[in-house]
Amino acid sequence: MQTVAQEVGETDRGDGVALAWVRTLGRGPTTVFLPGFRSDMTGAKAMLAEAFCAEHKTACLRLDYSGHGASGGVFTDGTIGRWTDDALVLIDRLTEGPLVLVGSSMGGWIALLAALARPERVAGLIGIAAAPDFTEELMWQAMMPDERAQLERDGVLHVPSLYGDPTPVTAALIADGRTRLLLDRPIPLRCPARLLHGRRDPDVPWQTALRLAERLEADDVQVSLIKDGDHRLSRPSDLALLSRALGDLLLQDGA
Repeated sequence: MQTVAQEVGETDRGDGVALAWVRTLGRGPTTVFLPGFRSDMTGAKAMLAEAFCAEHKTACLRLDYSGHGASGGVFTDGTIGRWTDDALVLIDRLTEGPLVLVGSSMGGWIALLAALARPERVAGLIGIAAAPDFTEELMWQAMMPDERAQLERDGVLHVPSLYGDPTPVTAALIADGRTRLLLDRPIPLRCPARLLHGRRDPDVPWQTALRLAERLEADDVQVSLIKDGDHRLSRPSDLALLSRALGDLLLQDGA
């Protein structure tokens, strides 16, 4: 079996914070996996993307935003804009040519923002339970008046999570997210897009995928709703759907 060349490293984003990444070398387009909120580049979907790329000899980049995984920085210093900039720093320094951006949950929002920042490079998008605008629609709008008051007073609110310790939600995260909302207008991206979403997602409504599909100006947009799928979409059957989506966008020549 042929060994695939891989590099592991850290890149200073310019202010002393080191961003961790793993790069698999190969031909283009380069797949870039963008993790979710409080997630990292070692999850099942990220590893599936890397394995798919290795099998087909295409390039892949996995990364951790600041305050996540193996990267430096403090989670509560992060915002959607800061984490998008983190991703763009690594994309610009570590990749060349066309890109397929794969975003999970919050990573779906960051993928859209990164694509809007580098539209000439993006050859395709994959959203896995993509969550654009979640800070406003799923956090701020879900807060009770006393919670909003506490957030504005203290600068942070700890929200119970299904996945472990309470989630620290900062006032800066909400304020920054409010400047980057996408679902209230057409999204001027015309690359092919594949949107996977579970109908039993307890965190991000599956209707978000339909709203996103409607907002994207591209014609080649396909939505796959998994009737018994949850938010993580990490079961073998879910990962098989992700593989098919990657094949659609990476292997259009049948390679």
